[in-house]
Amino acid sequence: MVVRGAPAIAITAALALAVEVSNLDFTGTPVEAASFVSKKLEYLVSSRPTAVNLSDAATKLQNLVSKTAESVKDASAVFQVYIEAAETMLVDDVADNKAIGSHGAEFLQRQLGNSKNISVLTHCNTGSLATAGYGTALGVIHALHSGGVLEKAFCTETRPFNQGSRLTAFELVHEKIPATLIADSAASALMKQGRVQAVIVGADRIAANGDTANKIGTYNLAISAKHHGVQFYVAAPVTSIDLALPSGDGIVIEERSPKELLNSEGGLGKQVAASGILVWNPAFDVTPANLITAIITEKGVITKTDADGAFDIKGFIQSAK
Repeated sequence: MVVRGAPAIAITAALALAVEVSNLDFTGTPVEAASFVSKKLEYLVSSRPTAVNLSDAATKLQNLVSKTAESVKDASAVFQVYIEAAETMLVDDVADNKAIGSHGAEFLQRQLGNSKNISVLTHCNTGSLATAGYGTALGVIHALHSGGVLEKAFCTETRPFNQGSRLTAFELVHEKIPATLIADSAASALMKQGRVQAVIVGADRIAANGDTANKIGTYNLAISAKHHGVQFYVAAPVTSIDLALPSGDGIVIEERSPKELLNSEGGLGKQVAASGILVWNPAFDVTPANLITAIITEKGVITKTDADGAFDIKGFIQSAK
């Protein structure tokens, strides 16, 4: 958890390998250099199975070095192409996040009747500390604030690792965005009082039908939002979309250490739970597409196409190219 947040995981992995190959004394052929990079990327992908951004980035980089190896004579050329591509991913992620923020802010304003007093709730951390910069769901909040239409952002503490209270609260205060921290269990009461008009969350993996894996507790928020008539948005780059998965049923969910629940401070402090108690600690849950109002991407906003509330994500991506 030193690095967390789907976009940040992908970029950190790519750049870490770029640092390694930039200082590597390699005597093999270009094909062997491409194989070296590919195997390293496969190892990195195995570290975080839920977030699709990492495997998406790895596949693109593997294809790139494999193709490069066919046309160059020196292994160093393969490594240089890889380094430049990894650095480009860093720059592109910031630009994509700003586009997500812009599209999301404009769409929310239209959906909420051009209100000048929009309050939103977010979960976990989706800002600069989870991406290359600016953020996804937090980027939308940032854009609403910059546009002068955000009344307040509410953030959950996001137990058990407290990414909301430790990271999102920090970012909101740092950016001087009016914000209030709430306990995870207070979200339904907040919605019942009519204090938020929308929930905006990030995503670690989005299936082809729109089912979305995100930090544990997201599903709870979506159910509550549906009950209280609050709009529920997912904000993520298209690299978080996995068209190979027809639904969220196939998403692998990581399970975290029992210590995160047994001990205070997300597992870093003293034990507070009874010794001998069993623990179930999934890091993510899957929110069904029927609970999601729209999916905000850097290419635009994916809305539902029919009365059954279905997303045509594949069609959206094809038309956006």
